[in-house]
Amino acid sequence: MEYRQALRTIAATRQWTYRGLAIALVILFLASVARFYHPGTGFTALIGFPEGHDHEAPAMRDVPHFDYPAWASYDGQFYAQRALDPLCRDSRVDRAMDLAPFRARRILFSWTAYAVGLGRPAWIIQVYALQNVACWLVLACLVARWIPPTAGRGLALWTACLFSHGVLWSVRFALLDAPSLVLTACAVWAVDRGRPVLSAAIVGIAGLGRETNLLAMAAQPFPRDRRSWMRLIAAITIAAVPLLLWTDYLRSIYRSTIFTGTDQFMAPGAALAAGGSQALSAVRTRGLFSADGLVFVLLLSLVVQAVYVLVRREYSAAWWRVAVPYVVLMLLLDRVLVDPHTGAITRVMLPLTVGFNVLLATESRPTRFWPWFAAGNLHLLSSPTVMPLLP
Repeated sequence: MEYRQALRTIAATRQWTYRGLAIALVILFLASVARFYHPGTGFTALIGFPEGHDHEAPAMRDVPHFDYPAWASYDGQFYAQRALDPLCRDSRVDRAMDLAPFRARRILFSWTAYAVGLGRPAWIIQVYALQNVACWLVLACLVARWIPPTAGRGLALWTACLFSHGVLWSVRFALLDAPSLVLTACAVWAVDRGRPVLSAAIVGIAGLGRETNLLAMAAQPFPRDRRSWMRLIAAITIAAVPLLLWTDYLRSIYRSTIFTGTDQFMAPGAALAAGGSQALSAVRTRGLFSADGLVFVLLLSLVVQAVYVLVRREYSAAWWRVAVPYVVLMLLLDRVLVDPHTGAITRVMLPLTVGFNVLLATESRPTRFWPWFAAGNLHLLSSPTVMPLLP
């Protein structure tokens, strides 16, 4: 009896040790975020505004914010400015960005910044800059539901999700991907709890953040009878309505240009093969440990994740059902999105990355687990180059 009690005590101590390490990683992340704070401009260095006022709406010019050289700016600046005009009525805001109708379609996280910022431009911009940080913390709790960081394997998988290249890139430039991933995780959680209609409602809201978020509808359980088919049809309708209504509203503003900037697709695998071939050629020239080598491992890790998901075929797992459509999407993306230099593909494929690691958490054989983990999470090698976690 005493021996069993001692074993339980040792096990509990180990669990709390790993939990402590997870908490330390959260603190490390927050300390890294704190380094982007600047007196007078707050956390706007997380957004990526360019120097000059050529790409700023009049309301934006009155808000103190951190500026980067033009080459270092990024798309978060457009969605931050979109938050200053949440109903897309001000043509001056449109002129401050490229692809205004495209940005307007992805309005959700501009709305949340406007709402939390109480309509005050200076507050809105600060809220928008920190939305990804808040979502990162929520994601840390959500991922722990499927991958508890209470053992070495769990902590490794949990870290691979939270510190993935795509998540950190989204945080670093205040983009839409980490918040979208949080909503996708909430939709999967709802399905796991036997609430498919709630899941569909969450997906419908997420679709206003970016259109590809609708792929999370794949988490819905497979219909097995007439009643479940009717429930699935109702869920699909619920998920589609918010984006359809918002698109119809935007059509009254942008008319025929409403679908400007819609992502282009290519023949299956064409862009991925071309990008991989180009990256491999650069590796042969400059070496695996060069900047091009890090680019190559990003593509390689995503390919490994896709292969594992297709081989695993865990039909009953909601995360598997979500990951599979993203494997298909990866094969169809155009060269701009596939090019790892843009930082796009690891962000777009975040549900695949999380799905891969959640499935891997149930892998029973260590001889299979660690090789897949190492190959599928090579993207972690590039994460420190996106958002340095240490001084």
